[in-house]
Amino acid sequence: MTFASVTFLIFFALVLLGLWLLWYVLPLHGDLRRSISHVFLWGASYLFYGWWNLRLLVLLLGVTLVAFCTAGPCEEERKLLSRVRFGVGVAIPLAALGLFKYFDFFVGSFCQVFGVQQSPGLSLTLPVGISFYTFQALSYTIDVYRGRIKRETSFVRFALYISFFPQLVAGPIVRAADFLPQLMQDRKPTLHRLETGLQIFVFGMAKKLVLADNLSVFVDEVYRTPQMFHWTTVALAVVSYAIQIYMDFSGYSDMAIGCAHCMGYDLNRNFNLPYCSKNVSEFWKRWHISLSGWLQQYLYFSLGGNRRGRVRTYLNLMITMLLGGLWHGAGWTFVLWGGLHGVALCIHKAYLKRTGVGKNGAEHRAMRILCVVVTDLFVCLCWVFFRAESTTQALAVLKQLFGLKDGVIHLYSWSLVAIAVTAAATVFAYARAARKKTSGRKPVEIEGYYPVLNLSRFWALVVFFVAIGGILGLAYVGGNPFIYFQF
Repeated sequence: MTFASVTFLIFFALVLLGLWLLWYVLPLHGDLRRSISHVFLWGASYLFYGWWNLRLLVLLLGVTLVAFCTAGPCEEERKLLSRVRFGVGVAIPLAALGLFKYFDFFVGSFCQVFGVQQSPGLSLTLPVGISFYTFQALSYTIDVYRGRIKRETSFVRFALYISFFPQLVAGPIVRAADFLPQLMQDRKPTLHRLETGLQIFVFGMAKKLVLADNLSVFVDEVYRTPQMFHWTTVALAVVSYAIQIYMDFSGYSDMAIGCAHCMGYDLNRNFNLPYCSKNVSEFWKRWHISLSGWLQQYLYFSLGGNRRGRVRTYLNLMITMLLGGLWHGAGWTFVLWGGLHGVALCIHKAYLKRTGVGKNGAEHRAMRILCVVVTDLFVCLCWVFFRAESTTQALAVLKQLFGLKDGVIHLYSWSLVAIAVTAAATVFAYARAARKKTSGRKPVEIEGYYPVLNLSRFWALVVFFVAIGGILGLAYVGGNPFIYFQF
């Protein structure tokens, strides 16, 4: 059951109907109504996840039980017991993630390096979303241990936090401090929230079905046999994939945020115009914000951050990005992708340390534009390793590109449309920020936005339904899954 399927739309309509009955029709009062709504959403979330494979619910429930039972603050009088409990709460989810996602990869790599005959491996099915819900469980356990949040006393509320279906299989990664307090409030569907949430959902669906999926046809063909295509076509495919993965993943995040908003809950934004970044450091503050924030908070800072000298800072950055790359997939291409970003982050940090450039934010406009272009070129080239199925395929793409090789020239129309749409949306975001510019000296921050209309107005309603018709007419019907489902 994916967000872009008819099955999900029916499922979500029934969930909304059930919540509407619970909050506005049934004669329930106070805490009882809220508790029943939590049980209802928990059951709906497990139904949504079990639709792929009922056996996967056992793992999800197991990770939930471990985090709920082991989480606790560090107590001075029972420090050893607290540490043991904390260690178990962290080790078991990590062990589950390692077993299902990385066991065969590491065994295969070991056999290749040492020339050992490779065993068949476990060949376990990768549970959908395991990387996301294990990270949520880990962040909760760590935050409770460090005293940042209080331990949740209700298993139902905690289980709903881990399994909340809009963000369960592909994020955004939700912090307990952001979501659990919402469960203590009367969060319910309203007409205004429904109007806004549905538009955000449709906005994300347009990104996925119209742009990302149509681009995938061209990108897949070029990456399958890069030697056949002219270097300009390969370059267009590289740029197309950069737009494809952004539209695909940010589209999913928008749909998740829209679903949650309809039901009365708020999820944090996961993207903020990442291709407007002036450097790699800024890119990671704008791209997959929930993951980059998680890695910074629970990995980079835990390793010491920048508090232990320059060399240790660079080492911490490299470890964080290498593991961040490996988080995305059990393959050396992902490790290379993370390593390239790690090197770029180290170079940028060293450059700032040496020159102090950018501290006062007074760069010339032309220089800012040049920095954005250079950053985007670097990010696009790194995406080659992310997209390629092997390092051999990635090198073949780069060889065809930088070797200026001859071949078939294919000017794919959807690539041009996607580039034009991305550029137009960026310009619109900057223009929108300029209109909000105040008389103060502090500039208005440029942010991504949702084009929400006032559906109480006739022409806004017409535009909304025309947009839905356009999505249905232009959508790619090949049924591509969301890219981040594999992670």
